[in-house]
Amino acid sequence: MANSSQNPSTLIEEVISFIKKERELYGDFSMRDSLTRKSSKPEAEKPESNKISEPEDEVYDGNQIYREIEKCQNLEELKALCEKADVLKTDLKNTKMVFGDGNPNADLMLIGEAPGAEEDKQGEPFVGSAGKMLNQILEAINFKRDDIYISNILKHRPPNNRDPLPEERKRSLPFLLKQIELIDPKLILALGKVSAQTLLDTNASLTKMRGKFHNFRGKYELLATFHPAALLYRRKWKRPTWEDVQLLRKRYDELGGKP
Repeated sequence: MANSSQNPSTLIEEVISFIKKERELYGDFSMRDSLTRKSSKPEAEKPESNKISEPEDEVYDGNQIYREIEKCQNLEELKALCEKADVLKTDLKNTKMVFGDGNPNADLMLIGEAPGAEEDKQGEPFVGSAGKMLNQILEAINFKRDDIYISNILKHRPPNNRDPLPEERKRSLPFLLKQIELIDPKLILALGKVSAQTLLDTNASLTKMRGKFHNFRGKYELLATFHPAALLYRRKWKRPTWEDVQLLRKRYDELGGKP
């Protein structure tokens, strides 16, 4: 190999010649990473904000807001982050962000699908007719709204109260998972098929998912049941919902849930 005083152009030609010979002997290979590390301005010296252009998980879509999620130490910080997260918005304009409501130390967390018209107006989950139905269900198994925490898969209302789209659920899920982590409940009740399918990452029917507890992320127990809004027009679903919430209450007591 030439000494360090050799002309740079000549040195580069010799390096290229050496690589060609190595390729002929040992097959094709890449020197991109090693050459990049030896360049005068390595990637590590770039500003931190430039390092997230290609996140490992495709759900991030290169958006820096997702890198901020893990920095949130409490619900207030996460809520502030959600307020400025355009990725959480649907294609319905001027909606209000509905973060969640209830006891931040709850042992039971309820997760619905998306805010409706009333929720959008008030900025709170389950305050419309479905909310009244939910209150009746909770009272029947000796829970108050102040005992639990309630949120949704989406934090903004979709147009015409349609089901959340797969891409909307995907964009919203990392924020919800952090919310669950901060609350750290003993039990999770998924309200409705979309909620259960999103959390359990499955296309199974609600009939197959309900009636039993599922392992959620290796830490939580999750039960799925019908959405309270569905009970307003499908009376036949009230009985299985009652069976589900009785099962929920029984398990809650077994785990020592407070209150």
